[in-house]
Amino acid sequence: MRHRVAGKMLGRDYDHRKALRRNLMIALIEHERIETTEAKMKAIRGEVEKMITKAKRAIAHEDPNRREHVRRILMARLGNNEAAANKIFDELAPRFADRPGGYTRRYKLGPRKGDGAQMVVLEFLPAENTEG
Repeated sequence: MRHRVAGKMLGRDYDHRKALRRNLMIALIEHERIETTEAKMKAIRGEVEKMITKAKRAIAHEDPNRREHVRRILMARLGNNEAAANKIFDELAPRFADRPGGYTRRYKLGPRKGDGAQMVVLEFLPAENTEG
Protein backbone atom coordinates (compact mmCIF):
# COMPACT_ATOMS: atom_id res chain seq x y z
CA MET A 1 0.00 0.00 0.00
CA ARG A 2 1.21 3.49 -0.84
CA HIS A 3 -0.59 5.38 1.90
CA ARG A 4 0.92 8.83 2.48
CA VAL A 5 3.82 8.24 0.08
CA ALA A 6 4.14 11.46 -1.88
CA GLY A 7 6.35 12.62 -4.72
CA LYS A 8 7.95 11.09 -7.78
CA MET A 9 10.89 8.75 -7.22
CA LEU A 10 12.23 9.13 -10.79
CA GLY A 11 14.25 5.91 -10.47
CA ARG A 12 16.93 7.57 -8.34
CA ASP A 13 18.01 7.51 -4.72
CA TYR A 14 17.26 10.44 -2.43
CA ASP A 15 20.43 12.49 -2.96
CA HIS A 16 20.44 12.05 -6.73
CA ARG A 17 16.75 12.95 -6.94
CA LYS A 18 17.26 16.05 -4.78
CA ALA A 19 20.18 17.23 -6.94
CA LEU A 20 18.24 16.55 -10.15
CA ARG A 21 15.23 18.56 -9.01
CA ARG A 22 17.41 21.44 -7.83
CA ASN A 23 19.33 21.53 -11.12
CA LEU A 24 16.11 21.41 -13.19
CA MET A 25 14.60 24.26 -11.17
CA ILE A 26 17.74 26.38 -11.56
CA ALA A 27 17.83 25.70 -15.30
CA LEU A 28 14.16 26.67 -15.67
CA ILE A 29 14.65 29.90 -13.71
CA GLU A 30 17.82 30.88 -15.59
CA HIS A 31 16.69 29.99 -19.12
CA GLU A 32 12.91 30.36 -18.58
CA ARG A 33 12.42 27.29 -20.79
CA ILE A 34 13.59 23.68 -20.52
CA GLU A 35 12.98 20.47 -22.45
CA THR A 36 12.62 17.45 -20.20
CA THR A 37 10.49 14.36 -19.59
CA GLU A 38 6.93 14.69 -18.40
CA ALA A 39 7.69 12.94 -15.10
CA LYS A 40 10.54 15.34 -14.27
CA MET A 41 8.37 18.31 -15.26
CA LYS A 42 5.63 17.16 -12.90
CA ALA A 43 8.19 16.82 -10.10
CA ILE A 44 9.39 20.46 -10.33
CA ARG A 45 6.51 22.50 -11.75
CA GLY A 46 4.58 22.96 -8.51
CA GLU A 47 7.69 23.71 -6.49
CA VAL A 48 8.85 26.46 -8.85
CA GLU A 49 5.39 28.04 -8.86
CA LYS A 50 5.29 28.00 -5.05
CA MET A 51 8.66 29.76 -4.92
CA ILE A 52 7.39 32.53 -7.20
CA THR A 53 4.26 32.93 -5.08
CA LYS A 54 6.39 33.19 -1.91
CA ALA A 55 8.50 35.90 -3.55
CA LYS A 56 5.38 37.80 -4.70
CA ARG A 57 3.98 37.83 -1.19
CA ALA A 58 7.30 38.89 0.31
CA ILE A 59 7.61 41.79 -2.14
CA ALA A 60 4.08 42.95 -1.27
CA HIS A 61 4.90 42.77 2.46
CA GLU A 62 6.17 45.99 4.08
CA ASP A 63 8.66 44.36 6.44
CA PRO A 64 12.17 44.11 4.89
CA ASN A 65 13.00 41.30 7.33
CA ARG A 66 10.24 39.23 5.74
CA ARG A 67 11.77 39.76 2.28
CA GLU A 68 15.19 38.70 3.51
CA HIS A 69 13.71 35.63 5.22
CA VAL A 70 11.97 34.49 2.03
CA ARG A 71 15.10 35.21 -0.05
CA ARG A 72 17.09 32.92 2.26
CA ILE A 73 14.45 30.19 2.01
CA LEU A 74 14.65 30.35 -1.79
CA MET A 75 18.45 30.30 -1.67
CA ALA A 76 18.36 27.15 0.46
CA ARG A 77 15.97 25.40 -1.94
CA LEU A 78 18.12 26.39 -4.91
CA GLY A 79 21.41 25.22 -3.42
CA ASN A 80 22.63 28.74 -2.56
CA ASN A 81 22.38 29.81 -6.20
CA GLU A 82 22.18 33.55 -5.64
CA ALA A 83 21.63 34.37 -9.32
CA ALA A 84 18.51 32.19 -9.52
CA ALA A 85 17.07 33.55 -6.25
CA ASN A 86 17.71 37.13 -7.40
CA LYS A 87 16.04 36.44 -10.74
CA ILE A 88 12.92 35.18 -8.96
CA PHE A 89 12.77 38.35 -6.84
CA ASP A 90 13.84 40.89 -9.47
CA GLU A 91 12.22 39.58 -12.67
CA LEU A 92 9.76 36.71 -12.24
CA ALA A 93 7.78 37.77 -9.16
CA PRO A 94 7.16 41.33 -10.48
CA ARG A 95 6.23 39.90 -13.92
CA PHE A 96 3.49 37.76 -12.36
CA ALA A 97 2.40 40.25 -9.69
CA ASP A 98 -1.17 40.49 -11.02
CA ARG A 99 -1.52 36.81 -11.89
CA PRO A 100 -3.11 34.55 -9.24
CA GLY A 101 -1.09 31.47 -10.20
CA GLY A 102 -0.23 29.28 -13.16
CA TYR A 103 3.04 30.89 -14.15
CA THR A 104 4.21 28.07 -16.44
CA ARG A 105 2.97 26.28 -19.53
CA ARG A 106 3.97 23.00 -21.08
CA TYR A 107 4.01 21.73 -24.62
CA LYS A 108 4.04 18.01 -25.30
CA LEU A 109 6.67 17.05 -27.86
CA GLY A 110 5.92 13.35 -28.22
CA PRO A 111 7.96 10.31 -27.25
CA ARG A 112 11.75 10.36 -27.10
CA LYS A 113 13.38 8.22 -29.75
CA GLY A 114 15.61 6.15 -27.47
CA ASP A 115 13.28 4.97 -24.71
CA GLY A 116 9.86 6.35 -25.63
CA ALA A 117 9.65 8.70 -22.65
CA GLN A 118 7.09 11.47 -23.14
CA MET A 119 8.99 14.73 -23.71
CA VAL A 120 7.71 18.21 -22.87
CA VAL A 121 8.84 21.82 -22.99
CA LEU A 122 8.22 23.69 -19.74
CA GLU A 123 8.40 27.47 -19.92
CA PHE A 124 7.32 30.56 -18.03
CA LEU A 125 4.50 32.61 -19.51
CA PRO A 126 5.50 35.88 -21.12
CA ALA A 127 4.69 39.18 -19.45
CA GLU A 128 1.11 40.25 -20.06
CA ASN A 129 0.64 43.32 -22.23
CA THR A 130 -1.54 45.93 -20.58
CA GLU A 131 -1.82 47.86 -23.85
CA GLY A 132 -4.79 47.51 -26.10
